[in-house]
Amino acid sequence: MSLLVVGTMAFDDIETPFGKSGKIIGGSATYVAYAASNFVQPVQQVSIVGYDFPASELETLQQRGVATEGVEVVADKKSFYWSGKYHMDMNTRDTLVTDLNVLADFNPVVPESYQGAEFVMLGNLMPKLQKSVIQQLKKRPKLIVLDTMNFWMDTAMDDLKEVLTMVDVLLVNDSEARQLTGEFSLVKAARKILTMGPRYLIIKKGEHGALLFHENSVFFAPALPLEDVFDPTGAGDTFAGGFMGHLAKTQDISFENMKTAIIVGSAMASFCVERFGADRLKEITKADIDERLSEFVQLVNFDINLV
Repeated sequence: MSLLVVGTMAFDDIETPFGKSGKIIGGSATYVAYAASNFVQPVQQVSIVGYDFPASELETLQQRGVATEGVEVVADKKSFYWSGKYHMDMNTRDTLVTDLNVLADFNPVVPESYQGAEFVMLGNLMPKLQKSVIQQLKKRPKLIVLDTMNFWMDTAMDDLKEVLTMVDVLLVNDSEARQLTGEFSLVKAARKILTMGPRYLIIKKGEHGALLFHENSVFFAPALPLEDVFDPTGAGDTFAGGFMGHLAKTQDISFENMKTAIIVGSAMASFCVERFGADRLKEITKADIDERLSEFVQLVNFDINLV
């Protein structure tokens, strides 16, 4: 069992009402890998970094069962850099700086050793690059999950709609689902998206949980109420990593098991927001994850007698 992850590995500089991170490691593929490696190994990473990306960070990932053969290191350019400032509600943020650097020339290549991956997570990238990765795979994976964002809907909608016909699960937030379909009702939006290609749709609602849609079935997973939310950056990617990690571990892509996977993803995301960057994800243990999952069970468990 293996999980192929395609996405960014980068530097972030984050300011929230609770502090400043300084320059730290971020990127969608980084968060996915740290979360998923708790459940499945190898996590086969495809990304690009510059000469300034710490070798120690790659070594830490390797020690967690993350294969980095597909991570291109560009010797004469800097890594992707993003800086942002969150508002008090922690749901809205302002982008202060975006330096694409090596990402401007990213052309993901799937190494031969990664061929045969059963699960594929396509992080938020240009739809043409996501399509390119799928076309490089010699064998159709058991499950392909795609993340995207409003920007690609504004600038590359036709390409996005094309790649949607090639994937099994779409992962978006509520505003993205509405923009993609022109529907305000998330139920109507989901119905439209499921005609575009994906068999499953996950709509992330941040601190309000996540919705899973499949055919005529809907499942809602709450987010765990936390006393301290320090930094929401990467929470969505960490959710995706937990979700994919559970599915790859269990080899079960039924709707029922995806419901469990969403809870696992939510649990992993709840760790991510407790510190800046991926710091919290680096230190959690299986016992920590099990305890957090039991908190989710208590959160949603109830008995009811209908008279």
